[in-house]
Amino acid sequence: MKFVDEAYIDVAAGNGGNGCVSFRREKFIPFGGPNGGDGGRGGSVYAVADVNLNTLIDYRYARRHEARNGEHGRGSDQYGAAAEDIVLRMPVGTIISDAETGEVMAELLVPGEKVLIAKGGDGGFGNLHFKSSTNRAPRQATKGWPGQGFKLKLELRVLADVGLLGMPNAGKSTLIAAISNARPKIADYPFTTLHPNLGVVRVAPEKSFVVADVPGLIEGAAEGAGLGHRFLRHLQRTRLLLHLVDIAPFDEGADPVKQVRAIVAELKKYDPELHAKPRWIVLNKIDMIPEEEREARVKDFVRRLRWKGPVFRISGLTREGCEPLIQAVYEHVAAHRAPAVELPDVRFEPQPEPAPEPQAPVSDDPRFR
Repeated sequence: MKFVDEAYIDVAAGNGGNGCVSFRREKFIPFGGPNGGDGGRGGSVYAVADVNLNTLIDYRYARRHEARNGEHGRGSDQYGAAAEDIVLRMPVGTIISDAETGEVMAELLVPGEKVLIAKGGDGGFGNLHFKSSTNRAPRQATKGWPGQGFKLKLELRVLADVGLLGMPNAGKSTLIAAISNARPKIADYPFTTLHPNLGVVRVAPEKSFVVADVPGLIEGAAEGAGLGHRFLRHLQRTRLLLHLVDIAPFDEGADPVKQVRAIVAELKKYDPELHAKPRWIVLNKIDMIPEEEREARVKDFVRRLRWKGPVFRISGLTREGCEPLIQAVYEHVAAHRAPAVELPDVRFEPQPEPAPEPQAPVSDDPRFR
């Protein structure tokens, strides 16, 4: 399935039904009075976060979503039926915003979360609603209220704990395939990854975190080079960035230090908050360097970059050094996760005893015994 992380749609809620002006007319019942019913409510449009979806491709081709109008009121005290609501299922992590004003209307961050996008119009009042002791034959009714309509922009930002960042062919797809259940396309040419991939890393039976692999970023992406900044939005919700560096580039003229600085500059141009996220350096393809040269190569890289943060040496191909990296990442993610909110179990809470019923006062007079 093609990965689509942005779409524009039109939604329109249904209008409310009109109220009815009617009177009861039967042969032997004079002055039957008003019996015009109210109109029905128009259908609303809701959005629901569905964990089984991971793309917005359904909304790339179906752009108009319109709910039905409510039925009009009728005579004989008949109220109009309310229209059914429309439920749009979207991936978890979707941001819904007004395409005209840019205002964010909702963010679907919790699986199963349901939000109202466009409210249906209320039904109008029939003349039955206006009868009173002084107005026994009302001849007025109101029309139904119009439903809301919006032009919406849908933007998907995947929910992941850790994001992989690096130049093309740095080994991001190889690493996520080695440590998780993801199976991205891996090849020996740049820009093999064309869309984000998510993988779940199992540290223990009940310990895991989610890793996101995005297409490679190169210098000049802000001006449209490569795939640009299109997929960096998927790293904005991560808690940690792993900056993969090819410590043994195939091109002898390539300098890993300059590549790191170029990507950091692009991050700062795109979003200062993303640039400020915790970032660890992961030196990949360490297996391509002789063992006697590894330590000197790593020290030279750290000295030239003037890096004071964590540095890991791994090989995504042979999984060398991956286990210490996984353990350190999990400890960092677990320490920064929001504590789970435990809801009280009300099924077995003791119910309050009902108050005793008041009893008649007891009198000593034998006549009241």
